Amino acid sequence: MASMTGILLIKTSSLGDVVHQMPAVTDAVRNDPALRIAWVVEEAFAPLARLHPAIAEVIPVATRRWRKQIFQRSTWHDVAGFAARLRESDFDKVIDTQGLIRSALMALVASGERHGYDARSIREPLAARFYDVTHPVSRTLHAVMRNRLLTGLALGYQPEGAVEYGLQRPPRNDAVPYAVLLHGTSRLAKEWPEADWIALGTALQRRGIEAVLPWGSEAERLRSERLAAAIPGSRVLPRQPLDGTAKVIAGAAIVVGVDTGLLHLAAAYRVPLVAIFISTDPGLTGPVGSGPMTVVGGKAGAPSAPQAIAAAERLLDQPAAEDLPSS
Repeated sequence: MASMTGILLIKTSSLGDVVHQMPAVTDAVRNDPALRIAWVVEEAFAPLARLHPAIAEVIPVATRRWRKQIFQRSTWHDVAGFAARLRESDFDKVIDTQGLIRSALMALVASGERHGYDARSIREPLAARFYDVTHPVSRTLHAVMRNRLLTGLALGYQPEGAVEYGLQRPPRNDAVPYAVLLHGTSRLAKEWPEADWIALGTALQRRGIEAVLPWGSEAERLRSERLAAAIPGSRVLPRQPLDGTAKVIAGAAIVVGVDTGLLHLAAAYRVPLVAIFISTDPGLTGPVGSGPMTVVGGKAGAPSAPQAIAAAERLLDQPAAEDLPSS
């Protein structure tokens, strides 16, 4: 690789975790612009990893699909091909910020000095045995800071400054301002009542802002359609690859969402953001960034519709941040 340092990052999933890795990538290339960074990521999230301009190569992995088809010959053929792709590049360092046994095994296959969290710093302590060098990083820190610190320790620098995701926000089309309402989440305990979404969407529509409703599962599609039928002038977003959804989020006037992975894309693009937390702690995995955002609710319970509407209106009444430099 001549004078260029080759780094392999392993952060495979989930969606929010992938976005949380991006500030560490920004830190790394700021510290050493000559880095060549490859990223192992679950195939569904590969379009997101490619959005970061400092990523030279994305290596998709399909563990979710393989688990469902474990007895098929094609699965083992795919596994062998993935392992061969890891071995074919001689990386200077391999950094596993996922910290799971499966990601540590991927690091073990790759060629390069393997770095990861020490046994006290991860949920699956056995993973630490597969690394050449382990680093202590407090589990009480936000996920973004944990990624930044581990990557910095592996590469020999101390992360400093504000969180910068490195994504370029495209110019916004203000002809039809819209709000993205992220109502879908993987856990029932994180859902916000449909009546509250309808009240919020209707309030935004009265301000001339169209409600756009994405979905990722059949249940979420049906909920999007119910909400769209009740919110005047709203529309259901067609299902599309994640980079397409990211573009829609980046162009929004505001994003309102529950605790879900797409929420972190809004933070990454510095779109005005209202995060609705209902049963989880935003201190460890909530949205972070330099854009305008408000978190309502938390482990103590859900916010009311008027609280969320008031938070959204306060952000919409702030001066636009389009003239700020992109992260």
